Amino acid sequence: MAQQAVHSGRVSIKQACLAFGVSITCYHYRRRLSSENAEIADHLIRLTHNQRNWGFGLCFLYLRNVKGYRWNHKRVYRIYRELELNMRIKPRKRIVREKPEPLAVPEAINHCWSMDFMHDQLADGRSFRLFNLIDDFNREALAMDIDLSLPAERVVRALDQVIEWRGKPQTIRSDNGPEYISSKLVLWAEKHGVRLEYIQPGNPQQNAYVERYNRTVRYDWLGHYLFESITEVQEHATRWMWTYNHERPNMALGGITPKQKLARAA
Repeated sequence: MAQQAVHSGRVSIKQACLAFGVSITCYHYRRRLSSENAEIADHLIRLTHNQRNWGFGLCFLYLRNVKGYRWNHKRVYRIYRELELNMRIKPRKRIVREKPEPLAVPEAINHCWSMDFMHDQLADGRSFRLFNLIDDFNREALAMDIDLSLPAERVVRALDQVIEWRGKPQTIRSDNGPEYISSKLVLWAEKHGVRLEYIQPGNPQQNAYVERYNRTVRYDWLGHYLFESITEVQEHATRWMWTYNHERPNMALGGITPKQKLARAA
């Protein structure tokens, strides 16, 4: 208002400042764009382009915990809003359910692993399966095997490959799928001294760690693309696993990555 009064030519700057109760310094202040703001904007644009389902929280945690930038969250959020990068989330009507008993949190690596299957389709309509294996301690993705068919033999092979470089777990949690209750897997577990823990039928929340991981797989990349071949899916999955373990902040871990959690526990 002081500027409008001065521009009208009726009063001087000093008179306008006195009338509207502002200082002359405030009147002459001009906001200067910081070069860091442009850098923050560039990071946010590239992040939201490459990770289309990341909201502000994941973007900020990635810049703070993974990249090491110390920018204030209010500053980053202001730029995030100015760029109109906010995700549009459709509200859902939630059904009130009884609160399930929380899963025990493992205190060390290889205390308990969780495994589960996912299903999807190729561009030609053929169905394929994904075998997911994670360590409950730091939510680290240990294996993601993909094929048109994944019998018990493939599950055993994937477990053997992970054990070669990570060591064997005390317990493996799964549902009651035919591949998991097969005699081949049971004999394998007895041979290696691994306890198989099965959830109750119809209670997927008892395997919540890997179920949450499956949701991340679906919303981060699997639901975004149409793949032409199993090889293409496997290559994309392998690259994404590295990003998930090394660069994607995990809210359940306090905003750090699975590898950072592992390094802190060492």
